[in-house]
Amino acid sequence: MLARAWGLTRSLAMYHGIPGRHRRMRRFYSGFLAPGDLAFDIGAHVGSRVRPWRRLGARVLAIEPQPDCLRVLRLMFGRDPGVTVLPVAVGAQAGHAALALSSATPTVSTLSRDWIDTVTADDSFARVHWDRTIEVPVTTLDELIAAHGEPAFCKIDVEGFEADVLRGLSRPLRALSFEYLPQAHDAMLTALDLVERLGAQADGYRYNYAPVETMRFAADEWLDAAGLLRLLDRYRPLNRSGDVYARLR
Repeated sequence: MLARAWGLTRSLAMYHGIPGRHRRMRRFYSGFLAPGDLAFDIGAHVGSRVRPWRRLGARVLAIEPQPDCLRVLRLMFGRDPGVTVLPVAVGAQAGHAALALSSATPTVSTLSRDWIDTVTADDSFARVHWDRTIEVPVTTLDELIAAHGEPAFCKIDVEGFEADVLRGLSRPLRALSFEYLPQAHDAMLTALDLVERLGAQADGYRYNYAPVETMRFAADEWLDAAGLLRLLDRYRPLNRSGDVYARLR
């Protein structure tokens, strides 16, 4: 219980306690969201995106399977009619799956055992422990869209499970993001390939990268997939995570 309390407090301080962070997020995401738009926050955690998106006037679907994080989301946004909190995970197909929880560091709780095996080989994860497992319901992006509508923007941050989330999507979205972790570069390559295939149904995607919650793009111009990979190769030696952004041409 102490580890869970510490982990949740740390997340709240990290994502809600830094002065100016939400203001920077509003400015950044105003390029993707306008009043009345629908946004999907897959892996909402403690709602760091929900608040600035609501300030932009967007409706938000906050999707989070971790029970402790769900309590926070419901406490903070449960009375907001513009926010729908769903206690599920998202994957390639509907059903149930085992969620590995890290009580002290809930930001790295994951559905991907392969991802755990990959990142624990890196020294930066030496003190991270996944100490319990729970079963959670799983839905798909296609099912979410059928029930709630197509989002103008979809954020996917699910600790190595991004490709599985994308496998449950059959149409290109206007814009989306997915997490990049240098220690799991191959997982990013799989996710990028899936996004490219979705984009082929339309005019294709262009990409950019924002390092470590900076809310700033690393490239001055939007890039094709090859250009994105060259950009990420510059950041891999720094061993710093971030988010890949994709938008239709």
